[in-house]
Amino acid sequence: MNGPAPIEVLRQHLIDPEICIRCNTCEETCPIDAITHDSNNYVVDAEVCNGCMACVPPCPTGAIDNWRTVLKAEAYGIEEQFTWDALPAQGTAASAALDTLAQQTALEGNSAAITAGIKDDESEGPDVDTTRGSTVPPWSAAKPYVNLYTHKAPVVATVAGNYRVTDETAESDIHHIVLDFGALPFPVLEGQSIGILPPGATKDGKLHHARQYSIASPRDGERKGYNNVSLTVKRVTRDHHGDAAHGVCSNYLCDLKKGDHVQVIGPFGSTFLMPNHPDSHLLMICTGTGSAPMRAMTEYRRRRRLKGATGKLMLFFGARTREELPYFGPLTNLPKDFIDTTLAFSRTPGEPKRYVQDAMRERAADVAQLLRDANTYLYVCGLKGMEEGVLQTLRDIAGQHGLAWDTLWPRLVREGRLHLETY
Repeated sequence: MNGPAPIEVLRQHLIDPEICIRCNTCEETCPIDAITHDSNNYVVDAEVCNGCMACVPPCPTGAIDNWRTVLKAEAYGIEEQFTWDALPAQGTAASAALDTLAQQTALEGNSAAITAGIKDDESEGPDVDTTRGSTVPPWSAAKPYVNLYTHKAPVVATVAGNYRVTDETAESDIHHIVLDFGALPFPVLEGQSIGILPPGATKDGKLHHARQYSIASPRDGERKGYNNVSLTVKRVTRDHHGDAAHGVCSNYLCDLKKGDHVQVIGPFGSTFLMPNHPDSHLLMICTGTGSAPMRAMTEYRRRRRLKGATGKLMLFFGARTREELPYFGPLTNLPKDFIDTTLAFSRTPGEPKRYVQDAMRERAADVAQLLRDANTYLYVCGLKGMEEGVLQTLRDIAGQHGLAWDTLWPRLVREGRLHLETY
């Protein structure tokens, strides 16, 4: 005689829409394409997700690390998840599933009807390389605070300054914006980011989601001892295809005046952090507004220099032209014995295109010397398109100087020494 049909229970992976800042990190990281999104939410397909956890460490907010115990037959579908403004209560789904299991188990007198459908934290994911950069911080990094302020309870900051940092003749309109938090606590570290809640709503009446921006100031403030942070924001007037577009949050921020108030959530980020030990070396590679975390790290190390920090700083910074390079003037005035800076311009009239990868190849011997040093930490930040080229250049430089990149790369990732933040 056949027994009752087995009941399968699923520990379903869900993304919290109240915390998620729609940065797309999870979808890019997922090795099996279980995550997708619409104009409202990022969601996980229960029929595809295998609980490998690859998407959890890179998430800057922790929105990805949410689970509900449900009957597998009643798992939340992606179309339902697209409509959510908040996660369903944990108790309702879990209790119903476990009560049903208990009833069937009692009827049978054993647990044979319960299948191994619950996925827990110890389940093994696929044996694949799910990330190209570190998902752990440097061993000496300070402990970050994250998610102190949320969509439901943002903090209000006051604009203390808003300055254009590209030439007035340049097409790229990039601003340096300083936000002051007054007496409210907002501790940050170099490499972290914050979310800005722009006012207004979408065409369908939903409030705008937060937009994420890297912090461009060191942990002790844009001005030392002040409770403020700075951002590097490019006004978006065209999309990636070159068509006219109006960036909701970037235009809002670039138009702010001193004294205006801004709603902020965060801070976010627990891995793209700088090492704290003073003899650590920083190899920084960036383009455009990807300079924000590099500026924060450089300024913090400059302030520590008088306290005995001896590590080397090497920066490769790219833009289309000199006029479109953020912070060009202050950057060139930094002491040469403090930071070794190489600039690359891809659209200088009358000159061949030159990218950060080209600049790195020109300085291959110096880059290789840093790669040999176990105290070197690499940071790459900018447009997604630069990532592959930079990694290939590092591979080529390593090979040319007797370093086995296939061995070095995993070690850099494992030790929290290779950090990628591209968008």
